[in-house]
Amino acid sequence: MANVVSVDGYIADDNDDIGPLFDWYFNGDVPLTEGGSFKVSKASADYVRTQWSEVGAMVIGRHLFDIMNGWDGTPPVGDHVVVVSHRPKPAGWHPEASYHFIDDVTQGVTRAQELAAGRTVTIAAGDLGGQALALGLVDEVAMDVVPVVFGSGKRYFGSIDAVCLLEDPHVVIQGNRVLHLRYRVRR
Repeated sequence: MANVVSVDGYIADDNDDIGPLFDWYFNGDVPLTEGGSFKVSKASADYVRTQWSEVGAMVIGRHLFDIMNGWDGTPPVGDHVVVVSHRPKPAGWHPEASYHFIDDVTQGVTRAQELAAGRTVTIAAGDLGGQALALGLVDEVAMDVVPVVFGSGKRYFGSIDAVCLLEDPHVVIQGNRVLHLRYRVRR
């Protein structure tokens, strides 16, 4: 499970605006990808490149898919995207895209694991991520914490109503205006 998050635990405001959460992608001098517009600190670049290279598939909810228009059929990271939704793929939407629509969280994570073929499966934070965490489908929580306070909005763990304990962070990397944290889920 991974996402950029405010220090008070939000991934967007009440109107789905991410505001300054992603500004750190533009405040460094090291390009994240060849020809891309993201430029971050060296520490962030080393961390993010490693994480992105390990991802084989990602699992997202329909809300994120709709907001981003599925990144126009190109997965932002990894080779496959599983969209957990009770609604099917939009008719005619990028038929060549490796996007799979499944209506159950557990089945969606299982399908993503199959597609990832041994690589990492990342689950987007928010309601879907909280559901996956509560179901015991999350092994690790990754947070890119940005020094901003929203006060309200879309919560990192969605509307989870379960207690889930995390270990002490096993990765702590300070970038420029971002702190990268990774926690294992305590079983």
